[in-house]
Amino acid sequence: MKLNKEIFREYDIRGIYGTDIDEEVSYYVGRAYATKLLSLGKNKMLLGRDNRSSSETIEKNLIRGLLDSGIHIVRLGLVTTPMYYYAWDKLNIKCGIMITASHNPKEYNGFKFSYNGIHNAFGKDVLELYYIIENNIFAEGQGTIEEVDIKDDYVKMIHEHIKMGNNKLKVVYDCGNGTTSVVAKDIFISDDNIEYIPLFAESDSNFPNHHPDPSVEENLKKLEAKVVEVHADCGIAFDGDGDRVGLVDEKGQMISIDKFMVIVWRDIYDKVKTKRGFYDVKCSMLVEEELKKLNVEPICVRTGNSYTKSISAKEDIPFGGELSGHLYFRDRFIGTDDGIYGGLRFVEILSRSQKKASQLLDDTTKYYSTPEEKIEVEESKKSEIINRVEEYVKTKGYKYLNIDGVRVLFGDGFALIRKSNTGPHITKRYESKSKEKFEQIKNEFDTLLNKLKEE
Repeated sequence: MKLNKEIFREYDIRGIYGTDIDEEVSYYVGRAYATKLLSLGKNKMLLGRDNRSSSETIEKNLIRGLLDSGIHIVRLGLVTTPMYYYAWDKLNIKCGIMITASHNPKEYNGFKFSYNGIHNAFGKDVLELYYIIENNIFAEGQGTIEEVDIKDDYVKMIHEHIKMGNNKLKVVYDCGNGTTSVVAKDIFISDDNIEYIPLFAESDSNFPNHHPDPSVEENLKKLEAKVVEVHADCGIAFDGDGDRVGLVDEKGQMISIDKFMVIVWRDIYDKVKTKRGFYDVKCSMLVEEELKKLNVEPICVRTGNSYTKSISAKEDIPFGGELSGHLYFRDRFIGTDDGIYGGLRFVEILSRSQKKASQLLDDTTKYYSTPEEKIEVEESKKSEIINRVEEYVKTKGYKYLNIDGVRVLFGDGFALIRKSNTGPHITKRYESKSKEKFEQIKNEFDTLLNKLKEE
């Protein structure tokens, strides 16, 4: 078997189905995970899959590998990633595998896996499975399997954690034909105050209407148009496996998630005991600025679902998140990153507010910024480019953070250059309070990156 080491990424195993991941690779990932799990004294695990066309075949062969190594599988079937996370606690099984490639294009698939039911494995724990497979070190056994349906309990849990106000609202929700399609209609039930309008809420693994990544505005264009067409108060969208959210105001304009984090903190800061909030390095300076105004300690952390989920749980922080749309509510929710719940919290805030969605941050500082942008590079060159950027920044005498790539600090702005851990890309983002300074930052670092890419 030819095993591509590069699919064993920082946060999960992810690659192109049929090229990097196939029936044989899936089988041996099952054998390796089971071997590691048994070495930790556990022999029972959860298993879920998203709605990608390859997920069913991957699941079938993964199960073979798990059973051949003696694991007892609790099979959840077709679920969103947040439903799988919910099962960690509901069924008290603190480990498992979710078959998904999240927001990646339809030809991708992969495995998110956990050993502790707190966060997904990352770093060396992902790479360890590669070495187990390469060295053919597998436990032997005869496992068993049972089926469990958690959908009704999950829907009930979501409803119990939302408390709508009295405003009458119209809300468009966009499933992007992803896995949230299997549960959204059970959650978004219209009543006297709130009318929910579905968009692309039929499961279709070809994602025919748009790519299922709500952090990219291009993928929200149809939602934006629908919100304006039906005169809705907001729009909410989810990624392919349902753990991230995107937002649109009543004017059909995208609300970036870092801005939404400010909206949330304004809503909860006087209701929580712990005055600490975290955000990833990609977020606007607005987050730090506004948290300080609320006397909430701002904590900048590295990007990555596995890392941020770990910080959220271990530090028990009331709320935090990432620009990509992973949000962790612990003020009165279970703390998992759940796109549907994050969207409902936005609706809940609007249901009690005297302001329209577009007015919620009218009194905050205006920043000029780019969205997160990707530059395609070879996997083998990503680390080298980041190292060269850091060398450049040092020679210029700039202040910077290097907890995740290089975030250059200019006082009134920043430049962020980091490597993507989910694909063959370098990502960049620039920001400043001054339009002139913003253009200077952008020109300087775009020129540097173009030079480094060509070398």
